[in-house]
Amino acid sequence: MAEITAFPPPATDLSVLLLGSGGREHALAFKLAQSKRVSKIYVCPGNGGTALMGGKVSNLPLAWGAPPAFRSIVEFAQKEGIDLVVPGPEQPLVDGVEGAFRKIGVPVFGPSPAAAMLEGSKSLSKEFMARHNIPTAAFRSFTVNQYQDAVAYIESNPFSSGRCVIKASGLAAGKGVLIPENNEEALAALKSVMVDKEFGDAGDEVVVEEYLTGPEISVLAFSDGYTIIPMPAAQDHKRIGDGDTGPNTGGMGAYAPAPVATKEVMERVVKESLEPTIKGMREDGYPFVGMLFTGFILTPDGPKVLEYNVRFGDPETQALMLLLDDETDLAEVMLAAVERRLDSIKLGYRDGYAVSVVLASEGYPGKYPKGVEMTINPSMPEGVHVFHAGTAIKNDTGVTDGGRVLAVCASSSTLRQAVDLAYQGVDQISWKGKTFRRDIAYRALSAEPVDATVTPAGGLTYAAAGVSVDAGNDLVEAIKPVVKATRRPGADSNIGGFGGAFDLTAAGYRDPILVSGTDGVGTKLRVALDYGKHSTVGIDLVAMSVNDLIVQGAEPLYFLDYYACSKLDVPVAADVITGIAEGCLQAGCALIGGETAEMPGMYHGDDYDLAGFAVGAVERSLILPTPDIAAGDALIALSSSGPHSNGFSLIRKIVSLANLSLHADAPWDPSQKVGDALLTPTKVYIKPLLPGIKSSLFKGMSHITGGGFTENIPRIFDSDSGLGVKLDLTTYDLPAIWKWLMKAGNVEAKEMVRTFNCGVGMIIVVAQDKVEQALSSLKENGEEGWVIGEVVQGTGVQYTGLEQFGQ
Repeated sequence: MAEITAFPPPATDLSVLLLGSGGREHALAFKLAQSKRVSKIYVCPGNGGTALMGGKVSNLPLAWGAPPAFRSIVEFAQKEGIDLVVPGPEQPLVDGVEGAFRKIGVPVFGPSPAAAMLEGSKSLSKEFMARHNIPTAAFRSFTVNQYQDAVAYIESNPFSSGRCVIKASGLAAGKGVLIPENNEEALAALKSVMVDKEFGDAGDEVVVEEYLTGPEISVLAFSDGYTIIPMPAAQDHKRIGDGDTGPNTGGMGAYAPAPVATKEVMERVVKESLEPTIKGMREDGYPFVGMLFTGFILTPDGPKVLEYNVRFGDPETQALMLLLDDETDLAEVMLAAVERRLDSIKLGYRDGYAVSVVLASEGYPGKYPKGVEMTINPSMPEGVHVFHAGTAIKNDTGVTDGGRVLAVCASSSTLRQAVDLAYQGVDQISWKGKTFRRDIAYRALSAEPVDATVTPAGGLTYAAAGVSVDAGNDLVEAIKPVVKATRRPGADSNIGGFGGAFDLTAAGYRDPILVSGTDGVGTKLRVALDYGKHSTVGIDLVAMSVNDLIVQGAEPLYFLDYYACSKLDVPVAADVITGIAEGCLQAGCALIGGETAEMPGMYHGDDYDLAGFAVGAVERSLILPTPDIAAGDALIALSSSGPHSNGFSLIRKIVSLANLSLHADAPWDPSQKVGDALLTPTKVYIKPLLPGIKSSLFKGMSHITGGGFTENIPRIFDSDSGLGVKLDLTTYDLPAIWKWLMKAGNVEAKEMVRTFNCGVGMIIVVAQDKVEQALSSLKENGEEGWVIGEVVQGTGVQYTGLEQFGQ
């Protein structure tokens, strides 16, 4: 009897050839082995971990590399009837392994050699993004014979942030990205890549791109050239040390899903970047098949692409494989991609989170030893998996055989539990020189409330409560040089002890009155956080306190700071405190101490707060205001540098209502970005004013802060003096930023002078017969002043020209 024609059943006896020797390949073998359709997995060359898996998995000790070395594995595939090839690292893909197997009819889960250049050439990938309007950082590329052009480009300060990133265009094992702090470091980085060949031929072409700020995420997505399906976003930890300190590595740990990758963020990632990438590759004639691994930075303007990779990431893959549920057959997904039917596949995930913690050799990412014997407890806690990377088996003993040796991974219903489990696994492994980060997932955990009902194995520790003593120590070491630079007579400027001391006699005082002041930066900090620039708010902190001292005639002697956060980010904190030291240098005072408070649960995410405390001294005979202020005395104004550190709640509201991005050109000054303009630091008036104070030229002063002219100037006078002031607003032109804020926010002139400094940061009371001498003293010491009004009978502030102010 004839049978009705039907499609042949799918092959149920698949043989897979997995290329590579790292932790990523061990994790892929682990998940592929769970497929009911897979009968054999050859890992070539594999590592000590895949050698011990048994069952379907075995190592294949065949040498392979760039053509014609693929011949060995191609011949093996023909002989053994391999059904699917899965390259782990990027190098074979760039070298053309997909084409080598395509010629013999064996499908490869990976892109063609041309499509693999998305990772093989950062210059090519950046040009591709620009051509297809995919959000990324501004950039320029330079070949090795354009070194001087690259130097000139960096020296031209092309980016508003003042910082750039130097990228070796070619493959550099994940280490070819340098992030200098300033132009001097950028030029040194450029030389190391293009001239000194730190990354070999990978530096024959270099990309100089804009430094972006914001959280980073890694998105791994399956693609068949038409459909793209992302996995949950992960966050990698690239630097070797806790708190993201030290040199870059191939990755010291990861976790997924990353909480910052919200549903809305992922929708933008797919619509604005991933789908246009796949469409663009197809339009350019190089359809992308395989795993597209895209690094993003979540800027205030939305997700922007940092770079493409054309394979599974490491250590992200180790965590993601634990998230795929039992119903998801990785081999089926890969076959669907190579057969251009990915739209028929659904990926399923377990509830909860997964974490990978990388254990590295001592010295990594520099030189490191090999062959060090390891001890791994076979009885790992439930939910913990150990994936081998740089390991080998010698004389039946596991030994280290690479820089990144193992990845200890765990999954659980909460991120904190997954992290605790992973570190329990880390404690079960030992070898001489074992190196690892103790803060994997710290950014996400710092935004979570601590569950007081959960006690980590081994007992509670300060670190388990979310506080890193090591990070605090790292910060102290990082800031010691800048603190030392603030030394002055009377202070030794050492930091890190229990307190600071100051010797008034050594400072030259005979009959001093001590004057103290404390202040913060207010909601200007929100601008710094949103814009990602932290190097100026420290100057603001010092300026706001010491300017309050100088109005009493006091010379600032020393300063102490208070920095509070949820989780200490050492580079950010170092930026802030370097700014504080710069403020102290401008004020001539010593930074003699401070407090860094890491308080999980009190602050959210990357937020931090600042407070400062300044102490100054004035000889008793010079204290201000003097008792002889009288009607008819002149008022001299000193210009402000901008909004200083007051009124930012209203300023931010106006900027928001105007739909103005902090990264947009400032409408009042197109040569600056909005964020840079608003973060212009508060002017420090100490050095221009001290000579006039010591010469008894000034009778009184008012620092114009929150409350503007209306609230601040009357503070000069005793309440029973019966004196006030009359200001002539026509004596100067209101600066452009204030005109814009006034117009964009529809702020009345009366409200302007009651809220902002309106371009005037300091008012000085001077006797009429000393005006010219006072103006001359100010000019000699770097400040141009002008007469803005006079002292009058009658309390409060009277205004001339208020109706026309700002017009």
